[in-house]
Amino acid sequence: MKLAIIGSGYVGLVSGTCFAEIGHKVVCVDNDLKKIKSLQNGKLPIFEPGLENLLHKNVKEKRLFFTNSIAESIENADLAFIAVGTPPRSDGSADLSYVENVARNIAVHLKKYLVVVEKSTVPVETCEWIKKTIQRYRKKNISFDVVSNPEFLREGTAVNDFLKPDRIVVGVDSLKAKNVMNRLYAPLKCPILFTDPKSSELIKHASNSFLAMKISYINAVAKVCEKVGANVEEVAEGMGLDKRISRSFLNAGCGFGGFCFPKDLEAFLWISKKIGIDFQLLESVRKINEEQKFHLIHKVEEALWILQGKNIGILGLAFKPNTDDMRFAPSLDIIRMLEERGAKISVYDPIAMPNAKKILKNVLFKKSVYEVAHKSDCLVILTEWDEFKKMDLKRLKKLMNHPTIVDGRNLFKPMEMKELNFHYYSIGRKNS
Repeated sequence: MKLAIIGSGYVGLVSGTCFAEIGHKVVCVDNDLKKIKSLQNGKLPIFEPGLENLLHKNVKEKRLFFTNSIAESIENADLAFIAVGTPPRSDGSADLSYVENVARNIAVHLKKYLVVVEKSTVPVETCEWIKKTIQRYRKKNISFDVVSNPEFLREGTAVNDFLKPDRIVVGVDSLKAKNVMNRLYAPLKCPILFTDPKSSELIKHASNSFLAMKISYINAVAKVCEKVGANVEEVAEGMGLDKRISRSFLNAGCGFGGFCFPKDLEAFLWISKKIGIDFQLLESVRKINEEQKFHLIHKVEEALWILQGKNIGILGLAFKPNTDDMRFAPSLDIIRMLEERGAKISVYDPIAMPNAKKILKNVLFKKSVYEVAHKSDCLVILTEWDEFKKMDLKRLKKLMNHPTIVDGRNLFKPMEMKELNFHYYSIGRKNS
């Protein structure tokens, strides 16, 4: 099938490349001409494991193309995916101006039947507005359908998530569009849940908010564990063996971040308030997540007492491993709070430092874990990179002013750290 993917950001680029990989002919569109030229030269604007090789392969095999022209992309397309940004406004609502602009452009250039697929994460009823917009601005009475098809890609595992999905959700209100979507996803051989468009739109916000709730829940449990002397990892293991609960997303830490969970949580809260629903549970999820950053700061203060003038090394800047995404990363707020208390900050992240340098202006960027450790009074772990799990702890100890680690991701076992004579503070477990 012939696909136009409008928006070559994270979702659009991963989806477009993977659609090409399963045999479709894909044109990725973006209004950023510099990005398009870079992609045409094989250079990716994002880091995602496995994506670069797939992109080069499908460009070479002439299944994947890049342009800045929506008109060109939809001229012969069977489907057009709207995958542009929906950034959050200050009140938590989503800015849908990019979505509307794409819908208007599609309408103006519509020449034959087209399935327009809403791929961006949007509030419920957006499908209806896309449909009304195309009807309003199309030049001829050409038929089309609008479909909701939310993405469930996780940064760091997005390629595998696309090619081996748990399920595909499609919101349709026409049999013709349903048949097109069935054909589109047939190569993936996975369950497809067909719903009405509004239910499909809600599934994404409801899913991400639920996962955020699991993280906040285990972080709240971790505080209880610390007070009574229990081990949150053992508690989470016991909970997770219950098939109704599962172990996933029950890892205590310094809070969730990234572009999806915080944004979708705020958007779902905004939608609920708009229709008169007081969704207090989600308010608590947000509050617990914000408090978790302060909880980590208190651990640093517990370890060092006065932070003024202390050298603190930060290990990990991205909101999660295997990505360079700094959007809503907990590290940003935590570093800011440490700086407000007078600490001197040095940082290291295996991938995210180029993006971090655009945001963090008063920190020292180091080339390795060991450079960060040199003459530091405390190391604070904020991202669970494998590289950090494999650190030479004995070497680390010799480099530090004081062998103190505050582990916001519970990478190490307290007893092992105690045997190495580290002052070790983690989340939901006894200090060593």
